Amino acid sequence: MEMNRCALIFLFCFLGFIVLEDATTDSMTDESLHKVASSLEMFVEELPDMPRLEGYVLEHGKLKPTELRIGMFETKWKFHSALPPTTVFAYGASKETATVPGPTIEAIQGTSTFVRWENHLPSRHFLPWDPTLKTARAKHGGVPTVVHLHGGIHEPESDGNSQAWFTAGFNETGPAWKKPLYHYNNIQHPGNLWYHDHALGFTRANLLAGLIGAYVIRSPAVEKPLGLPSGPEYDRNLLIFDRSFATDGSIYMNSTGNNPSIHPQWQPEYFGDAIIVNGKAWPYLKVKRRKYRFRILNASNARFYRFALSNGLNMTHIGSDSTYIPMPVTAKQFLLGPSELADIVIDFTDSPTGEAILTNDAVYPYPSGDPVDHLNSKVMKFVIESKRGALSSHDESRIPEKLIEYRRPLKESAAHTRYITMYEYESASEEPTHLFFNGLPYDAPATETPRQGTSELWHVIDLTDDNHPLHIHLGLFVVLQQTELLKLDEFKACMQKQNDALRCNVEKHAKGKVMAAPVQERGWKNVFKIQPGYITTILVQFSFLDSHQPYPFNASTEPGYVYHCHILDHEDNEMMRPLKIRS
Repeated sequence: MEMNRCALIFLFCFLGFIVLEDATTDSMTDESLHKVASSLEMFVEELPDMPRLEGYVLEHGKLKPTELRIGMFETKWKFHSALPPTTVFAYGASKETATVPGPTIEAIQGTSTFVRWENHLPSRHFLPWDPTLKTARAKHGGVPTVVHLHGGIHEPESDGNSQAWFTAGFNETGPAWKKPLYHYNNIQHPGNLWYHDHALGFTRANLLAGLIGAYVIRSPAVEKPLGLPSGPEYDRNLLIFDRSFATDGSIYMNSTGNNPSIHPQWQPEYFGDAIIVNGKAWPYLKVKRRKYRFRILNASNARFYRFALSNGLNMTHIGSDSTYIPMPVTAKQFLLGPSELADIVIDFTDSPTGEAILTNDAVYPYPSGDPVDHLNSKVMKFVIESKRGALSSHDESRIPEKLIEYRRPLKESAAHTRYITMYEYESASEEPTHLFFNGLPYDAPATETPRQGTSELWHVIDLTDDNHPLHIHLGLFVVLQQTELLKLDEFKACMQKQNDALRCNVEKHAKGKVMAAPVQERGWKNVFKIQPGYITTILVQFSFLDSHQPYPFNASTEPGYVYHCHILDHEDNEMMRPLKIRS
């Protein structure tokens, strides 16, 4: 009887999925999607600055915590003036003010922010989802959502665990749901974070629908002496992602899986034809001949970007992910994987041209995919004031010689050493079916159980053909080195049988080319690009960077944390594992 009931539930979900697909399929082909994107004129939309919500209040000259109410709404959004309004899911204080991306939350270091995340979404998703994956299931309808503050250091109950999902009005909740009000301590270092949906099996669809937003932790006492560009005009968030659109303006997501008999909808990576910045396709920004700070987030599901400026201007890195780096690093180009953040300064003072296009030349999938074309090779345009008007842009900001340096724990201080191996599994037709860490599904008992206040050495082995941006919740890490694996096929064959790096003599194979992380990524990170055919060694710390003190909350409570690949299509198909902290 129980088996019959389960079968009926599955059939109901599957039929619901099929009905949904019938309602949204419009016979779009790759060629027609490309044609829609090509019809959109570039650099005619002005770059928006998203609404800002202060995560604190000032009373009698003192900062105090505040509570924000931020909802998720189905609404319409104009990605381009030549596109019809697009149905999206958007964050906002109300449906009328909801935006894609959502409002930027401004927090102050040391002052807590409380957020009540509210789901006001309809009973059904407008994008396809795959019922054959491990997926949040609402028995009575509704779109499951849960919010993760990426880069945040806070209690497990507020981390946005994928099983802590909820539907509209909290009518249904997942097995890990604890409470509606999230507490963000903001005690960590100043820097850039972002919030996004994290519901089990829905992450790729919910982010494609628009559920993303920026979160900044500021520390005036620490940051003001640096003298960096500041203020809403000169300090801007750039949230960059790719989308494809059907002729009616709707977001297009392929509804046929690469292995339809196994997964009717799941595809291993999503790539869109149009590049979106702050909710507009290929926008422009008018800039003065002075320095600007840009906090750049790659919010794409799977696309990597290698950014450069068409007029040859330098880009000076001052931060990576959620932390400042010790000293500025100047570069002509840099690579950013999904969910990575680059904090840069561009000085337009001596630009030889009146415009500069932010370009991209990263192949997709990365690193062995297709070259970019005339659409996805361009991101946005900076329109630079003429030299005649340059005197009007007096600039007192600077790029200091030193930024913020945090104490770096020694490799010898690691309390534990672990091997984390990435696997991709294929069907008989050699198409991907699912991905695992250490050969284990997401719901297998936790094997990574670090103790609070310690650091660990993780050797991350990539046995797939893809570069996987590894994201660790709660913990921050430094990349020590990347070592090429020799006789890779021999090592893979052993690992597929034994799934044990030590028994397969990993040290014998880790004798190839050794590479350091890019100079601008040698500080503390929460995401790093794990190269295929390499073993990447990282030192992960589970305590505060500046004080090395224990967390002011109990990090060992349920539902714990996770680590995962931040290619969202991989994360949704089991490339995610639990991370349980011991006190």
